[in-house]
Amino acid sequence: MLHLSSLSDIRQHTELLRQQGQRIGFVPTMGALHEGHLSLLRAAKNQNDITVCSVFVNPAQFNNPDDYRLYPRLLEKDAQMLAQEGCDILFSPLAEEMYKQKARLSFDFGELEQVMEGAHRPGHFNGVATVVSKLFHLVKPHQAFFGQKDLQQFAIIQQLVLDLSFDLELICYPIIREEDGLAMSSRNRRLAPEQREVAPRLYQALELLREKLQTMPVAQAKKEAEAFLHRFPQIRVEYLEVVHAQTLQPLEEVSGNMPVAICLAAFLGDVRLIDNLLL
Repeated sequence: MLHLSSLSDIRQHTELLRQQGQRIGFVPTMGALHEGHLSLLRAAKNQNDITVCSVFVNPAQFNNPDDYRLYPRLLEKDAQMLAQEGCDILFSPLAEEMYKQKARLSFDFGELEQVMEGAHRPGHFNGVATVVSKLFHLVKPHQAFFGQKDLQQFAIIQQLVLDLSFDLELICYPIIREEDGLAMSSRNRRLAPEQREVAPRLYQALELLREKLQTMPVAQAKKEAEAFLHRFPQIRVEYLEVVHAQTLQPLEEVSGNMPVAICLAAFLGDVRLIDNLLL
């Protein structure tokens, strides 16, 4: 596996690959890799000639300085995992090179970023769009692979690709879960044992809400799921929403073949976790 960190090196290398007619599959990550990331890498390998995985903890998308400081950084272990999976190129740039000066360009995604993550993390998606734009320009992939767990982020990136005419295909893969239902996340590493024990209740709440929506109005079904989570004092819910799966706007009722997503963000101590289900 080739390990590059220089922006000029990755740009030159991927440009050469394209000239040779090689298809590039790209998996952008912030590291602390788990099975969810590796499932994306395998999909990229199956559909492309060359796989590139980036590991970069992007400072521009963190609202909380402590969250950025404490985010797991395990580059050596990540590199070993990627090599074992047959990744062709690991790209791990330094923040000082990715942001030689503070970015002045700002993005406005309208209603897409005014709900859920966007409402609770002002500026977050501006940071996401900035770094993803940079990575797409550097890596020049034919396909880019993302996980469903970051459903709103994927919708934002879809809009970014559409508006800026990036010549690539976006692919979203389902959430990979632990045996007890907890969505795999790099942040899970920060959970204390007692927090990890209660964390699967988040997924259980989503399943409960999905069940209640079959027989109840949205507002009542949400109250049932919220009441379930309130039984666990370790969990502090930030939002629990029933939304249109494409526009991500809140729904007051669910009917017919409407694409619906149930989305959740909650804190266990100072660790913030997100999850969702698609109906």
